[in-house]
Amino acid sequence: MRKPGCSSGLWSPCPPSAVAAAAHPSCPSKLSPDTFLAFRITAVHRLTKDTYHVRFALPGKSQLGLRPGQHLILRGIVDDLEIQRAYTPISPVNAEGYFEVLIKCYQTGLMSQYVESWRAGDTAFWRGPFGGFCYQPNQYGELLMLAAGTGLAPMVPILQSITDNADDETFVTLVGCFKTFEGIYLKTFLQEQDRFWNVRTFFVLSQEDCLEQLPWSYREKTRFGRLAQDLIEELVGSCRRKPFALVCGSAEFTKDMASCLLHAGLAEDSYFLF
Repeated sequence: MRKPGCSSGLWSPCPPSAVAAAAHPSCPSKLSPDTFLAFRITAVHRLTKDTYHVRFALPGKSQLGLRPGQHLILRGIVDDLEIQRAYTPISPVNAEGYFEVLIKCYQTGLMSQYVESWRAGDTAFWRGPFGGFCYQPNQYGELLMLAAGTGLAPMVPILQSITDNADDETFVTLVGCFKTFEGIYLKTFLQEQDRFWNVRTFFVLSQEDCLEQLPWSYREKTRFGRLAQDLIEELVGSCRRKPFALVCGSAEFTKDMASCLLHAGLAEDSYFLF
């Protein structure tokens, strides 16, 4: 990890036409978008009452083969019904021998029933890569990341690829929206990233209302309520370079953020909705 003060350093397939138009190389992967492959679960950690951090094994020191911004499709079987859902690995894209995912479970969700049954040693089936957004170093002056809950997942490998790359001087403003302070995912990772010269993090907590109950290091970068038009305009205006926004969260959150970004002066080609 690069020292602070120096420039540092998930799966719909990347459309060939879009890749060519942007002069990007084809998205590499040893996996198949059409065929599910089995991966062994090596660890399951419960982060909150409904969110799990799960690690899967890869052979030897092999890498999954994703590029920042791509995701995978998970297949599950519940009551003889096949279900599929998209998830973005949160592990570094160059991680060797493993990959990790962040999965939120819902009380009535079929995939949630499947995921909550996982134990170390079990096998799950994934296919990919997919993703209409594939990050390239120095592609944008600044990334404005707006994430709600597990919508943080696609932001993690993109952010880490920037801070791991000494030649990538992209600024990053990451805004994480959660219900409570305790519900913020990956606090240690986000604190480490916030030490880099080109990264700043903010949090919006919808079910908190007392700054004095937060650690000192969070008080200046935390707002209460919901991420709305006034704060979006403030964030866009405070970006050090013209931002390109990345948005991930619920369908309602994504729709609201798209509207707010347009009203804040960003054109439709200046943001991407995961």
